[in-house]
Amino acid sequence: MLQISQQVKDFAARARDKKLLPNEFDGGTITVSNLGAWGIDSFDAIVNPPQAVILSVGTIVQKPVVKDGEIVVGQRMNIGVSCDHRVVDGAVGAEFITEVKKLIENPALMLV
Repeated sequence: MLQISQQVKDFAARARDKKLLPNEFDGGTITVSNLGAWGIDSFDAIVNPPQAVILSVGTIVQKPVVKDGEIVVGQRMNIGVSCDHRVVDGAVGAEFITEVKKLIENPALMLV
């Protein structure tokens, strides 16, 4: 996880500086679009071929939630998935986003 985090930060910095090489961002299957970093709650991301899936990630907001029968302040984040149905069946996309949700809600599972 640490190595992935370091590489993503390196790619992001070089992309902002327009120093990312084409062979470092082509040939992927899934794109992550994070407008949450700019305070966007929710949005619909559009798949750009040759990508097959794009995951949209919104900002984390505090909202009232019910926990153990009580209303408390909770953190919520909208995520969405768009699939090119010529490549990925919608049911597979739903399974993917369900797994992403599970891992975000229980990050320790990523270490198993």
